[in-house]
Amino acid sequence: MGARGPRSGDDWKLLGRACTALLERLPELVDEHVRELHAYSPAYGRVIGYDQHWQEARDAMRIGIEMISAPRAAPRRDLEHAEWLGRRRAEQGLPLELVVHAYRLAGHLVWDTLLEDAGADARRLAALMQAATMVWSAVDTQADTASEAYRVTELELRRRTDEQLQALLDALLEGGRSAEVAARAAAGLDLPERGRYAVVVLRTARRDLTHRRLAAEGLRFVWRMRTDCEVGVVSLDEGTGLDALAELMAGRCPGPGGISPVVVGLTELGRARRLAELALRTCPAEAPAIVRLDRRMPGALVVSQPELSSLLVAEVLGALLELDPADRAVLMETLDVWLDCEGSAGRAAARLYCHRNTVFNRLRRLEQLTSRSLSRPRDLTEMTLALDAFRLTAGHSGP
Repeated sequence: MGARGPRSGDDWKLLGRACTALLERLPELVDEHVRELHAYSPAYGRVIGYDQHWQEARDAMRIGIEMISAPRAAPRRDLEHAEWLGRRRAEQGLPLELVVHAYRLAGHLVWDTLLEDAGADARRLAALMQAATMVWSAVDTQADTASEAYRVTELELRRRTDEQLQALLDALLEGGRSAEVAARAAAGLDLPERGRYAVVVLRTARRDLTHRRLAAEGLRFVWRMRTDCEVGVVSLDEGTGLDALAELMAGRCPGPGGISPVVVGLTELGRARRLAELALRTCPAEAPAIVRLDRRMPGALVVSQPELSSLLVAEVLGALLELDPADRAVLMETLDVWLDCEGSAGRAAARLYCHRNTVFNRLRRLEQLTSRSLSRPRDLTEMTLALDAFRLTAGHSGP
């Protein structure tokens, strides 16, 4: 409440005596101030203990009253205290509106008491009127200083809280199964501790954040950026499954990406993240698809066993690998399309823009080179897995 400005010597002395008299009544002023604050909002009592609140209100009012008649060159102790109090109230969680209200109420209480004490003394009233603008300007400055300190502290607290929550989520994604960590993450992120979850892993160098705006009924996303990928934890309502998630992400996210099976509970996020990464590994680097692990099981088996995959490629496709790359590419593409068309040579021919007999001829040549028959289920399984292994195992970029 420090009023700072030019005054005559007599006015200065009158104002000083008025402030000295006011300080003698400080306990009763603080009692009235705290009582009015608690009557205005019960939040004061919930956030701050009464004794603590009384002492802090006393300090703030004492400093403010002392500053009213302080010399112009005196340090602004009132603003230093306002900055400290703004930070403290932010840490305590008292709403900013109530912090500002407390300053305004204290200003009115002090000013009204000064006027009441002046009574009919014309000289004291004149001195107060001369100081009125400066007093209220000081009150506004104190409230503004406290508000700015409050906002800065609130942002810092929010940043620290976000970092703590991210650390908890990271711990769970790395495989932590601590019930305490899960409970804290659930409370901080407002997620069900025993809810249904899936994890999405996106491999993207473009840092396209379009997927961050994904939203749909029954689905809630929490994203974590990592060095070479982005991980999304998806909370699924009862009745919402992977079909809804995959449909939402299709064509709307930077691929490639992998989706884990559904797991139950935050403590299972580590396993879900590993399975989502496994699904991602079944995508060629240039493919934009977001794939589900439960739809890529054969490929997932292949990429999870690189040594056996290399042996499978050598054993099944050995003779094929010795062909000219262009010739090999045609044969492998034909097999891939034929498998995708569920063994229909006619549909495969339409996709490949060739005659169905050409498809048959290429498949027979594949059988000769691999010494396997596409009509025998076991041989067909080996050739399918070998094709996946060739395209997905490190060191092979595709046919």
